[in-house]
Amino acid sequence: MPDLSHGTADDVAAVNALRSAVMRLSRRLKHQRVDESLSPTEMSVLGTLSVCGSATPGELARKEHVQPPSMTRIVALLESKGLVRLEPHPDDRRQKVVSPTEVAEAMLEESRRKRNVWLAALAEGLDEDDWAKLRAAAPVLEKLAHL
Repeated sequence: MPDLSHGTADDVAAVNALRSAVMRLSRRLKHQRVDESLSPTEMSVLGTLSVCGSATPGELARKEHVQPPSMTRIVALLESKGLVRLEPHPDDRRQKVVSPTEVAEAMLEESRRKRNVWLAALAEGLDEDDWAKLRAAAPVLEKLAHL
């Protein structure tokens, strides 16, 4: 792992280029939304529930890197929109478990499809060598995103 305080100029340049590219691509992907009424944070919470399964608001707060009171507000908004349901925790009656509704799952699927179509169209502009590099880099980027 490069220590950028003692890293080579190439390491610093690579990290800078990666940061810039990821941020630019992320901003562009965020514009490929199905439901404009939801904030990126609300979409992220629904995505986390879809991928990781039901969770308590506290677990969601940790996964989304937000404070528990903020997650409580987000969950309440999502519930009011019919996108999540709250059920009693099976082991702790003081807690609730948050689950996505069928409406949320359908919306997420359409959002993923739309973003995948957009990204695939963008990738068509790559030559075969760059496309091979991107395929090879995808698992590394996925790992980096979850560290």
